[in-house]
Amino acid sequence: MGIWPFKTRGCSSPFNSPSLQPEAEYPGGLRCRDAPAGLAALALLLLLLLLCARRCAPAAGGGRAGPRWLLVLRHRLALRALGWAAGRQRRGLERELEAGAVRRSQERLLRRLLGGAGAPEPDPETFRRRRPLVGPGGAGGESPALRPGLRALLLSACSSEPPLQGSVLYLDVLGRAHPEALSPLGTARFSWAPGRSLPAAAWPLPTLYCAPPAEAGTVPSRAVALYVQLLFALRQRALRVLEAGLVSELYDALGLLRAGWEGLAQDLASGKLSRRLELPAETRRRLDARLAPDTARAAVLRAECARGWDGLARRLWPRLRVVVAAEPSSEHFYGDALRAAECQGLPFYSPFYGAAGALLGVNLWPEQPDTRYLLCSGWAFCEFLPVGPGSQGPPETLLLSDVCQGQEYELVLTAQPGLYRCRVGEVLKVAGFHDRCPVVQPVRRLSQTLSVRGEGIPEEGFYRSLRRAVALWPGARLVDYVCAESSLLGASSGASAPHYQVFVELQGLRDLSEGQRYKLDQCLQEDFPVYKSFRFKGSVGPLRLHLVAAGAFMELRDAVGLPAPMARVLRETRPLHFIQSRVIS
Repeated sequence: MGIWPFKTRGCSSPFNSPSLQPEAEYPGGLRCRDAPAGLAALALLLLLLLLCARRCAPAAGGGRAGPRWLLVLRHRLALRALGWAAGRQRRGLERELEAGAVRRSQERLLRRLLGGAGAPEPDPETFRRRRPLVGPGGAGGESPALRPGLRALLLSACSSEPPLQGSVLYLDVLGRAHPEALSPLGTARFSWAPGRSLPAAAWPLPTLYCAPPAEAGTVPSRAVALYVQLLFALRQRALRVLEAGLVSELYDALGLLRAGWEGLAQDLASGKLSRRLELPAETRRRLDARLAPDTARAAVLRAECARGWDGLARRLWPRLRVVVAAEPSSEHFYGDALRAAECQGLPFYSPFYGAAGALLGVNLWPEQPDTRYLLCSGWAFCEFLPVGPGSQGPPETLLLSDVCQGQEYELVLTAQPGLYRCRVGEVLKVAGFHDRCPVVQPVRRLSQTLSVRGEGIPEEGFYRSLRRAVALWPGARLVDYVCAESSLLGASSGASAPHYQVFVELQGLRDLSEGQRYKLDQCLQEDFPVYKSFRFKGSVGPLRLHLVAAGAFMELRDAVGLPAPMARVLRETRPLHFIQSRVIS
């Protein structure tokens, strides 16, 4: 069998059709019929799609224009094209996992990168000797411009571009695990970037999304964009998927539901956006034109919110199947909070792994509780620095084909156009292998370690200690938090020993006593012996805990702009001064 973790014979995947059923299994994967009749059927499919694409495009944006049957027809035809593209991509990916193919794929990719730079190093070993490592922050870049629809689906069948390959593989995996997830208008997306729309996980298949239209991505505020997206999602009772670029975006959207469900119900009933929302006049006009009064849905929203928050998502959308969102280590807090309340009982699926602006891997196991990603050897040239015991000395990297199961490594990427090798600052654990290709789990970000004297408290460790301390504060619920080292404050930190500054937003408490504040420092001492010894010696001072106003962290993410994983340890003065300005106790 190939790598795919789902059965294909008798599978209820929406891609299955007489022209796409596997003929036979072979070591490289699944064989699709490539007969002339199949090509003729594909040509007819393309013609039908081209004929109906323009007429049903407004309906795919979530508005009232365009007949429903035309949208459904376009969606079903697109699924056929997607099944064809996914079959080719599966076979190509499985070929890359054969013996020796992983190393050859990385070498081809490196030659392509170096060709663009005009530096013809002959092999990876020579390349590593000649090019020094640079620190985090050197790699990255703008995401490519993505145009959704039929053309993207057709290109994806033979393209080597990671955004195309990744999205098609994701749709194939999602459709096999949750067949209903690929229903037309069955996905609600929550994301925002200033001045532009971000590509969705399923961007080649825009008929999946219930709305809002592109105008919602151009509103001037993240909070307003999430509100608009939430309102359009609430109109659709038959949602199957809640999707967000980051789990924090879904957390904030459902936080808006908690805080403003009365206003949302009023907007549903009236079919108009509230005048309290700051929107450009033309954007408001276009959005209002796609709404219609729905008093019945407004009544459902009021009734379900009055019952409480636990399991609210499934009560509002009874056919909901899965939450799709990236959940990096710094955002586990948001995922845990959603699983315990609004999204109770729903599986979470993080489809992609990326770093420094590069797409590196795909999650082929959506039903597994521990998220892991198959690193795709043709997507980026990766090297690995061993971390932990025995890793001292000059840094010597390993290639993708040389890593060992169970070990942790710092990721090194070669940036376009192949001029330098960048230490990304991300630590991965090799959880296993699919054939010859490693399957990894992100462990931590090196930049998110608290260390004023070399004590090294990682972000996940601090989070565990903070949760334990909050449990000792009767009636308190943690809403959000960040930390900073006192050195970032400069002279304003005072003459005391170096210490941690911690900012928390709580529900259920309006103030903290000195005894309650000390509980967090005490938990850190119990959990981290090195920190305790420095506190005992006086070389590290007691942490200072600050309570901030409600909504402060949502405002902070709005002020930051471009979506990025939440920084638990602040390294810049601008966000630190912003959160300091929201301190109430």
